Amino acid sequence: MRIKTIAMVSMYFVPLIAIISGALASHLWLFYAAWIVMGAGLVGIGTSVMHDSNHGAYSTNKFVNKSLGGLLNILGGFAPNWRIQHNILHHTYTNLAGLDEDIEGTKLLRMSPHQPLEKYHRFQYLYCWPLYCIMNLYWITVKDYRLLLRYEKNGLLVKEKLTLKQAVLKLSLLKVFYVGYILVLPLLFSGVAWYHILFGFLILHVIAGFSLAVIFQPAHVMEEAEFPAPDDNRKMENSWAVHQLLNTVDFAQNNKLVSWFIGGLNFQIEHHLFPHVCHVHYPALAKIVEGTANEFGLKYQSVPTFRGAIYKHGMMLKALGRS
Repeated sequence: MRIKTIAMVSMYFVPLIAIISGALASHLWLFYAAWIVMGAGLVGIGTSVMHDSNHGAYSTNKFVNKSLGGLLNILGGFAPNWRIQHNILHHTYTNLAGLDEDIEGTKLLRMSPHQPLEKYHRFQYLYCWPLYCIMNLYWITVKDYRLLLRYEKNGLLVKEKLTLKQAVLKLSLLKVFYVGYILVLPLLFSGVAWYHILFGFLILHVIAGFSLAVIFQPAHVMEEAEFPAPDDNRKMENSWAVHQLLNTVDFAQNNKLVSWFIGGLNFQIEHHLFPHVCHVHYPALAKIVEGTANEFGLKYQSVPTFRGAIYKHGMMLKALGRS
């Protein structure tokens, strides 16, 4: 984990330093290559370092987890929002429409059969991909503030021991810091025209947004997932563990490069059942979980390849857009 952490953090900050220093001013192809590498580094930090840390799974040391989880704060995000949306809502209410915010991102996409069907959803399997590309930009500019207001209204912000005023102030200062080093410093010192900097910034977030979407969405928005709804008494048919198993899909389990780079998030079943376990243990856990599922006659759902998972996710969006 230490080597991976150093590698991912370096992929983001070393190119950034090179850009700000002006070392790439005479070589635009290297300048743009640096933004591309930063995009990959941002994905790697998010999936391999920050994700485990904010689950308390990176280390047994709480300070280490909090510090590395806080990397999100200097990458344009806000760790308290992430922990509420992901740890509390997504992991507790996986694939439950109206509760799991991972499938409630925008009305332009219908990600559950329990969500309203609009005429334009018929084409969502086509326009979802460019939407995924701007997902990160939306998050760092607008979504974080909208989430704060919603979490305060729903009494969730207190889970992070923050008042709305404190959270807005902290978030705003972090956004100013982020814009300062990612845009203002390059504008002042890179020696490159402003439009190249802006385009590089867009490249960074297009890579990050698309990559994160196609890593996370195929784990749940798939034909294999069940998308259950509570009964009239607001009770679920299955236990929490069975619910996670039936609404989560693994992919590319045998692809070690994918597993390494995306922090084991191709083993989403294992992650959902054991969120406080570091992702390096998921391949071994997968064999145990699959064997136990078979023993009790439960479905263990896995797609052989990453490409196959993305394709099946697209086909699921096509089906959800038509009925």
